[in-house]
Amino acid sequence: MRTIPTKRLMARTRAAAFAVLAMLVASTQLLAAPPQAAGDSAAVYPVKVSSNGRYLVDQKNVPFLIVGDTPQGLMGRLTEAQAEFYFTDRQAHGFNTMGWIDVACAGPDYRDNKEATTPDGLRPYTGFVAGGNDFAHYDLTKPNEAYFARLDHVVTLAAKHGLLVFIDPVETIGWLPTLRNNGLASAYSYGQYLGRRYKRFSNVAWLNGNDFNSWKDPKDDALVQAVAKGIKSEDPSHLHSVELNVHTSSSLDDPTWAPLIALNGTYTYSPTYMQMLHSYNQTPVMPTYLLEAHYELEPVGEPPDMGTPSVVRREEYWTMLTGGTGQFYGNKYTWSFVPGWESHIDTPGVTQLTIWKKFFSSLPWQNLIPDQDHAVVTAGLGTWGTFQTRVSQSDYCTAARTADGSYVIAYLPMAQTITVKMASLKAPAHAAWFDPTSGEYRTIPGGPVANSGARQFAPPGKNHEGADDWVLLLAASGSSRH
Repeated sequence: MRTIPTKRLMARTRAAAFAVLAMLVASTQLLAAPPQAAGDSAAVYPVKVSSNGRYLVDQKNVPFLIVGDTPQGLMGRLTEAQAEFYFTDRQAHGFNTMGWIDVACAGPDYRDNKEATTPDGLRPYTGFVAGGNDFAHYDLTKPNEAYFARLDHVVTLAAKHGLLVFIDPVETIGWLPTLRNNGLASAYSYGQYLGRRYKRFSNVAWLNGNDFNSWKDPKDDALVQAVAKGIKSEDPSHLHSVELNVHTSSSLDDPTWAPLIALNGTYTYSPTYMQMLHSYNQTPVMPTYLLEAHYELEPVGEPPDMGTPSVVRREEYWTMLTGGTGQFYGNKYTWSFVPGWESHIDTPGVTQLTIWKKFFSSLPWQNLIPDQDHAVVTAGLGTWGTFQTRVSQSDYCTAARTADGSYVIAYLPMAQTITVKMASLKAPAHAAWFDPTSGEYRTIPGGPVANSGARQFAPPGKNHEGADDWVLLLAASGSSRH
């Protein structure tokens, strides 16, 4: 993840949350019956790319909204019993993805685990190349069967909880020296070993890189790609992505990865919409997702910004309204599993991520088109900012619509009045404010509102948390939830 170290689960059920909105639109067909949220039932793995290239689906072609945590340090920190506890907790909170687990943990992010061992002392490799006997000289062609059997068990445990696992074969914060010491042939051979071993696991995807700041060096890029190519030579079906440089990058910024990957990961500590739209507009078209941004309980970025509930909440809604197919959440304790992590995983940020998932899962989120040209929200957008703008200080409103005119959604991070072109909707619309901190809807009086002319919308004061952000939901009469 990064080299900078540094409460309540909703009591309402999903049906109760949507009952509120049902009362708002009872005179229409908007909610003829409580919708089944995409992702509420277990996905049928492996996931694949949709026919239009914009999002993921499972084997039944059900849209797959990525709701991920980032347990990068799991192999070096947790026993299998602890992993079971962690996966159980994440499943209960609506997570469906582990993005990502490092094959082995060593280097600057794990300075107290210099040999990259499991808690009970299993090393990932059984030999060394010439020049040393530290992790940087591990021989990648000599994997330790006992260690990888442990990783097998972890992936199997995740599957039991319905979780897709992104595996990072060689994370590049710590393991570039190892790749350099092994060379291209061994890197490719190691990838082949991983491909052969994990192609039988349907709940696997691959995340290459990790703060891969030297990808512009052709030699380093070739080494990391050699592992990915080795995996794909044995397992062409599982999806790949790559995380490039901190502080802002997209997977396709390195066009040489395009033949290898199927997901365009967005990495930014700046206001999320900037890089998400960059990713969405890149070619070839791929599903884009928020791979890494601010983690809860941790300060990062230049200038630095703390990962408060408000900051991570903004990232979540900006992501979905600028073309995202989901995101990887994280916090200081669940990426590193530092002592005391068990008491710091059920946080306000996790509660609001559950709310975020329920909101978008109730809608045809996969059909949302970012309002890039401001044809829908025409005024009151706030300030775009720069890559040096702190997330906590951005007031920029993002919006999206469905092509058929069924829905318009706008996220207002601060109290501001926006103007909406109502002809963006196919019929008179029912309007509500959604509170991203409580999951509650508030009817906007006077509905249904005409789908002609322009209308101003001003949020209804402070939300449940006492913050200013709200989501505007406009649903055309007669629209179904999916």
